[in-house]
Amino acid sequence: MYANPGNLDLHVPPHWHYVSFGLSDLHGDGRVHQMNDNRCGFGFEMTFRLKREEEETAPPTWPAKLLQTLARYVFQSGNTLCAGDYASWHYALDNSESMIRHMLMVEDPQLSATQTPFGVVNFVQIVGVCAEEVKAAQQWSVPGVLNILKRLRGVGGEWLVTDMRRSKIMQELDPQCQSEIEHGIHMEGSNLSGVSTRYMKTGPIVFNDSGEILCRLNGDDTTSMYNQQSKNPPSFDQRNVLQQQGSSLDIPPLQQNNLSIFDSLHLCLDAEAGSLLSLALRGRVLHGRHFTFNAILDDQVVTLVAPSVAGIFVEPNTPYVRHGPWTQIFIPSEFATEMAATLDVLTSPELILPKTFHWDKRKLAITIECDQYIDNMKPSSPL
Repeated sequence: MYANPGNLDLHVPPHWHYVSFGLSDLHGDGRVHQMNDNRCGFGFEMTFRLKREEEETAPPTWPAKLLQTLARYVFQSGNTLCAGDYASWHYALDNSESMIRHMLMVEDPQLSATQTPFGVVNFVQIVGVCAEEVKAAQQWSVPGVLNILKRLRGVGGEWLVTDMRRSKIMQELDPQCQSEIEHGIHMEGSNLSGVSTRYMKTGPIVFNDSGEILCRLNGDDTTSMYNQQSKNPPSFDQRNVLQQQGSSLDIPPLQQNNLSIFDSLHLCLDAEAGSLLSLALRGRVLHGRHFTFNAILDDQVVTLVAPSVAGIFVEPNTPYVRHGPWTQIFIPSEFATEMAATLDVLTSPELILPKTFHWDKRKLAITIECDQYIDNMKPSSPL
C-alpha cells in the first residue's frame, strides 16, 4: 500500500495505491507456480487506486482483502485477469451502501510490463464502477467505457482512481456519453467474448408424457457445470479463453471419438448469464463473432458461433456438437435475430423463473433457472 500524491494536471486526486504480491513468481523454482518460459508465475499482479479522503492518515485495508479474493479465484481456477476484463460483483466493494459495485480492468498507468529473470509481469489495475457502467462495458467494450471515464471530472482522472463516495453515474455526469456508447455498439458490436457462469447444463431436449419440455434436465443425460463460490459469485469476462475480437477459435486437433453430435439441444443457465443472451446474439453473433459461457472452476464451455467464425466444428446440418468439454451452437444470422427478439424479455424485472424458450424448427431450447433452485443445490464446493 502506497500513498500517491496524484497529478492535478491530469485531474488525478491524491489516493492510496495498492499492489498485489505473489501472483507472479517470487522464487523461480516452481514451489508455488509451475515453471513457464514466457510468464512470471501467472504473468501479472493486480493494483487498485482508492481516492484518499482528507481525514485519512492510513490506507483502508478492505482493498487488500478485495485483491486477495480475486487472487484466490485466480489460484483456484487457473484463469488469469487481463486488461479489458470485468467482474460483476453485485455488492459495494467496501461492503458499504456505495453505488460502486462492479469492476473493470485496465493496464496500470504508472506500472508498465516488467521483464524479470523468471518471465514477464503485467500490472492489471482494478477500477470500481457502477452497474450502469459495467452494463455499458458488456454491451460495447471495457476500453471504450474507461476512455469516457478518464475524461470526466470527479471520476478519478487519467489514472482512473476509484471514489467509493461517487454519487453520479457517467451518463449523469455527461449525458452525451450515452450517444457515444450507442454509436460504438452499433458500429463495433460488443467486445465481450464470454463470461463465467454460475450454473449451466446441456443435453438433448427431453419431453414429459404430456409433450412438454422438461425444464430441468436429468443429470444422467447432461453435462453439468456448477460452482457455489458465494450466493452471488462474480462473473469474470473470460477473454483469456478466446481471442478478444472473436473472429476465430483456437481449437485443439479434433478426434472423431471425442465428438458428440446432438439432434436437439437444451441449454440451461442462471439468470445473470441468461440476461446476456440478447447481448451475445446482437453484439457478437450478428457481427460475425462468437460468445462463450464458461463454468467457474470447471473446464466445460458452451460457445454460440456465427457461420463466419473460423475454426468451428459445427455447420448447418450439425448445429449442436460437443468436442470433449466444449459444446458449440451454430446460429445463422436470421435465427440470431429471431432468438434475440424472443429473449429480450430476460431483462424484465417482472420475469418469473424458471422460464423455458423453445424454437421447435431449430430443435433448440433454453431454460433460465431461478436463483433459489441453484442456491438449494448442494455440490461439493471447491472453495
